[in-house]
Amino acid sequence: MKLFIIAVLIGAAAAAPSSYKPYEKTYEKDYKYPEITVTGQSDERNVDGSGKWNYAQSDYTTREEAQEQKKFTVTTVDDYGKEYTAEVFGNTNKGSSYWVSPEGEKFTLTWAADNAGFQPKGDHLPVAPVHVYELPVAPVHEYVLPVAPVHEYELPVAPVHIPFNGKGFKIY
Repeated sequence: MKLFIIAVLIGAAAAAPSSYKPYEKTYEKDYKYPEITVTGQSDERNVDGSGKWNYAQSDYTTREEAQEQKKFTVTTVDDYGKEYTAEVFGNTNKGSSYWVSPEGEKFTLTWAADNAGFQPKGDHLPVAPVHVYELPVAPVHEYVLPVAPVHEYELPVAPVHIPFNGKGFKIY
């Protein structure tokens, strides 16, 4: 009997209406932007490791990228301070992207990545301020260097010794 009462209570609880809203895909109704689709794309990969790919979307977003393998000369230093140079293969990459923000602002970003590092360029990227200033210059002191005093004196002359042979005659 107890088991029957527990089963009835569980059944009644399951049949009671829930206070939670049923799951609906509300984002589809409330989404204010059109569905974005890919309008064009290409992908080319080569045996030598180079390649390029691009795509365009219905919201005018585009991206293109190209890469190629290059041989770089790299200098490394071991634990003992000895330098070694070696040739290694690495990828270089160039590309660009274009998109329009939800506010309607247009952005273009181009970049290159190679042995000089990653170099992005775009009008929307922050630029470090340029400080224009003159370097301080040390003051110039104009003065006359002291000169050591000059002593004028005659050097002593050693006495001249004229040798004689033991008989009183000079030997020349």
